[in-house]
Amino acid sequence: MSQPQPLSSAQTTALVLLRLLVGWHFLYEGVIKLYTPSWTAKGYLLSATYMESLFHWLGSESMISIVDTLNIATLLFVGAALILGFRTKLASILGIGLLLLYFFAHPPFPGHPQGATEGSYWIVNKNLIEAVALLVVYLFPTSLTFGLERLFHKKEIQTQSH
Repeated sequence: MSQPQPLSSAQTTALVLLRLLVGWHFLYEGVIKLYTPSWTAKGYLLSATYMESLFHWLGSESMISIVDTLNIATLLFVGAALILGFRTKLASILGIGLLLLYFFAHPPFPGHPQGATEGSYWIVNKNLIEAVALLVVYLFPTSLTFGLERLFHKKEIQTQSH
């Protein structure tokens, strides 16, 4: 197996830009939900068209306040972590998980009603695309190049042998 090639400056810049844009989207969604007192995921969950029992349970009266709080907290954490370049692998995994929950509540599968969307989708939608973008961020971390993790990274000390 050959050694991995280092990323070019343009490739690294594109990956940092992807990380920052996805981070901005997550952070914005979390802030909007946090400052909209009437916001709840209840309607979205109760109208699920796939895996209904799971999503109806998550939208139940006993669970919805926990679900709403965790949803907002996860959006804020993922967004801030991606923008700051700190704990980006954890943020990517949490973001992928959240997006897959959104995806499977209303998947664009043939035979499943899609509900209110701004377009027409078939198998692939924005949630799935953004989840794959986070997979790229996870697989090609850039926070040691541009991010707070760079400040906490221990560099190996090169020693010369005589």
